[in-house]
Amino acid sequence: MSLDEFRKLLRDRNLAVLGDAYINFAYSLALTEIEGKPRGVKVSDRILAEAARRSGLKKFLPKRTRRGDVANAVEALLIYVWTKKLISLEEAVDVLRRSIEPEGGFAALVEMAMRSLKVEL
Repeated sequence: MSLDEFRKLLRDRNLAVLGDAYINFAYSLALTEIEGKPRGVKVSDRILAEAARRSGLKKFLPKRTRRGDVANAVEALLIYVWTKKLISLEEAVDVLRRSIEPEGGFAALVEMAMRSLKVEL
């Protein structure tokens, strides 16, 4: 994937809307497995923005990008790689389940997603 295509993907609002549901579902499944009882959570923009910073994704966005837009970029990226069958839901849940904190888990997922797309830097 070219750098221009990647940046366009990160700004796709339609992907971000679906990605929001996907991320909340994947993280809820991970917590359900950890705790042994059903959980349903909403992942905050703060967590996703921190994951973008840790993973290096933020450097592909304009400098003054708001936290909500950074979170949308993470959502768009993660749902895109799922729809392309590059990372399965099971793989995503496993990464999130093994992480000590959500920011680290989502950062690891973003790194996996970027590797799977082979972004031309």
